[in-house]
Amino acid sequence: MKSNALLDGLHKIASRMAGENGAQDADREWRLTLPESELARRIALAREDYPEEEHGKPPLARLLGEFDFLAEPFRRMVRTIPVEPCDRPRTVMILPGFATQPRRMRYMAQHLERAGHTAKRWGLGFNWGPNEAKFERLEKRLLDLHERAGEPVVLLGWSLGGLFARELAKRHPHAVAKVITMGSPFSGSPRANNMWRVYQFITGHRVDQPPIDVDLQAKPPVETVAIWSPNDGAIAPRSAAGFPGERDRAIALRCTHMGYTYSPEAIRTVLAELRRTD
Repeated sequence: MKSNALLDGLHKIASRMAGENGAQDADREWRLTLPESELARRIALAREDYPEEEHGKPPLARLLGEFDFLAEPFRRMVRTIPVEPCDRPRTVMILPGFATQPRRMRYMAQHLERAGHTAKRWGLGFNWGPNEAKFERLEKRLLDLHERAGEPVVLLGWSLGGLFARELAKRHPHAVAKVITMGSPFSGSPRANNMWRVYQFITGHRVDQPPIDVDLQAKPPVETVAIWSPNDGAIAPRSAAGFPGERDRAIALRCTHMGYTYSPEAIRTVLAELRRTD
């Protein structure tokens, strides 16, 4: 569909922002000025239609299942996740998903720290998508953590953060011990998901035309593990699992896309992968 409720809502909001003399004047202002504005350009990006490239994206029922995260604070009140101390502590750089910040992954980080690992933020705050300046800052952050740790760092990336992690490892393999992605769409069509329209609106570029030089499907020259779930309501499972040659191993969970950051099985899986890191 070229139009949906979200985009119609954006139109109404933009209409009211465009003028000061009521909705009619705002709509008139929208028609006269916004086709040449940045907001209009971004709405046009979000309205693009590529049905053949969306094949495999999660159905609506899966997407609605992502609201399960609303119950998570109550589950934590009664849940305990056993964590065994690690024999080999690691420095783990955590890269958050699109439109989220490191705080969203804090629950995961706390359990890594309970095991004895050192969890570090990526240093960029909210993840609003890539550009060369941000990536340069991220490279400096990785190299700094590598120097301070005195050994290669494990990169743990959720969703878009996992794509950042893979590209970082390609540029600086000497500084990376392992890449672990969780629900990251590195394989197949970049539109086989329920987020690409929102992504294009917010970032201002097409999902298949990022403003940095990348080859998403190429495997980093370090051990690379892809965690995926058939219950993911945002990303096509095949896009997150990938194929042999695009990653070393794929591990299937049963959590939602949001659940990668807090589900007990996701936490246990990441801890197990850290134990397996050479």
